[in-house]
Amino acid sequence: MSELLKYLKDYKKECILAPLFKMLEAAFELTVPLVVAFMIDDGIKASSGSIIIKGFVMLVALAITGLVVSCTAQYFAAKAATGFSKSLRHDLFSHILSFGFSEIDGIGTSTMINRMTTDVNILQNGVNMFLRLFLRSPFIVIGAMVMAFTIDVKSALIFAGVILALSIAVAVITRCNIPLLKAAQKKLDDLLRLVRENLTGARVVRAFTLEDEQISEFENHNCELTAKQEKAGRISGLLNPLTYVIINLGIVVLIYTGNRRLQDGALTKGQIVALYNYMSQILLELIKFANLIVTLNKSFASAARVKSLFDVTSRMDISGTKSAGVHDSENIIEFKNVSFKYHDNADEAVTDITFSLRRGETLGIIGGTGSGKSTVASLIMRFYDATSGSVLVGGKDIKDIDIDSLRRLAGVVMQKPILFEGTIRDNLKWGNGKASDEELLKACDVAVCREVIDDKGGLDASVEAGGRNFSGGQRQRLSIARVLAAKPSVLILDDSASALDYMTDKKLRENISKLDNNPAVVIIAQRTVSVSGCDNILVLDDGQQVGYGTHEQLLQTCDVYKEIYSSQYE
Repeated sequence: MSELLKYLKDYKKECILAPLFKMLEAAFELTVPLVVAFMIDDGIKASSGSIIIKGFVMLVALAITGLVVSCTAQYFAAKAATGFSKSLRHDLFSHILSFGFSEIDGIGTSTMINRMTTDVNILQNGVNMFLRLFLRSPFIVIGAMVMAFTIDVKSALIFAGVILALSIAVAVITRCNIPLLKAAQKKLDDLLRLVRENLTGARVVRAFTLEDEQISEFENHNCELTAKQEKAGRISGLLNPLTYVIINLGIVVLIYTGNRRLQDGALTKGQIVALYNYMSQILLELIKFANLIVTLNKSFASAARVKSLFDVTSRMDISGTKSAGVHDSENIIEFKNVSFKYHDNADEAVTDITFSLRRGETLGIIGGTGSGKSTVASLIMRFYDATSGSVLVGGKDIKDIDIDSLRRLAGVVMQKPILFEGTIRDNLKWGNGKASDEELLKACDVAVCREVIDDKGGLDASVEAGGRNFSGGQRQRLSIARVLAAKPSVLILDDSASALDYMTDKKLRENISKLDNNPAVVIIAQRTVSVSGCDNILVLDDGQQVGYGTHEQLLQTCDVYKEIYSSQYE
């Protein structure tokens, strides 16, 4: 938690003023029992109406002043808490964006979303409650005990015993509760992951009529989460009953002792009422403090989870030098005996891959499902670093090239096209924010999606989140147009025409071959017709490079390529 307190540095004034105003409010509350005792001993006992009225006016003045002071404290606490969560959420989002694909795969999307939303909101609530109550409640408890000592030392010893017993109870419950709250948050991550998978794959679930199985799995996860939360809740729920029992026992002892002290003449009736009021104030504040402890326990658990996310750093070193001279090399892309595995203990996804690609050339990559085609594309874009071997871009090792320069040099269209909420123009400008409408429309012509834009009403047509208001083929073509608008030197199409018919696919490849900027093109496909016109074709099988050459050469020398070709055309 202490590491996250730096996000309060811009709110030092609020962090000081909020507790101070709360303590000022507490001081007014501690004065009330003395005024009541004054009204009883000097007003009611002497039947003096003026003293009673004077006391009443003092109580009203204390109430109004306390209300103003309390509202001021609430304002400063809320301002500091919301500012804290804003800064924390901003830095956490920036940190997540620095992750490589390996870290994202390992942590999980649902976990990151949960920590950026639920955990940060819990921390915000914890900061707010801390500033409002953490000093106020102890101040009133200790202040009430001190005031009790000023009235009667023997009676005040009861206060000391009550506070000691309550402190022990709170410490024990807190120690037992924090691990349970951490476990409950972990179960919540698992539940959110399951929900996200089902929402994302709703069509697949329905296609295989697996609704009952998914509902059953959800119920199991939900029951596990509920059990953890109930166990934590039962322990947290002990705080209020224990507080009531200890305080009420203290009140019983106080009244009994006070009655004996009254008979001995050591106390007046007003002083006994004041002591009772101070004990009642302690009861109310400790109930608030118990709730604060529960909130802080959740906050500490959430803080640990957020900090663990900050502790994750990308294994990929992106502090390379600028990619000077990239465009002058003979080979713009070159793989030398490249192997890669996604995790340290995993099998290699690709093994000993070697090929080269010149500017203006087209490379096709083909193979069965899971053969490693997309992995090669990810290595070109440096979404992952090769486990062994070298990936060269423009004659330089890809690890020595500034990541921004690399991403501007190459453009990739993923297997699953993603569009963002906004307009078509907004989506097409992702790669080139300064592109004119004419350039955007030209890119759309090359991507064979001009009629899509015209049918939707132009570049200002709205796009729903994920491109839900477009078909799969339309999303693919718009994604290709978005990359083409950036005019990359290397264009990677990762099975990005799978939803297109043969004629549209053919037209797209013809248009790309006529581009003015003459990019090197990598076409990843499962259809031989999509790669048959490439200058060279890389054939993969279970991560192994089993063929490299032209379409005609591979038909003569590569059994895997012949098998793929035969299955599609014979």
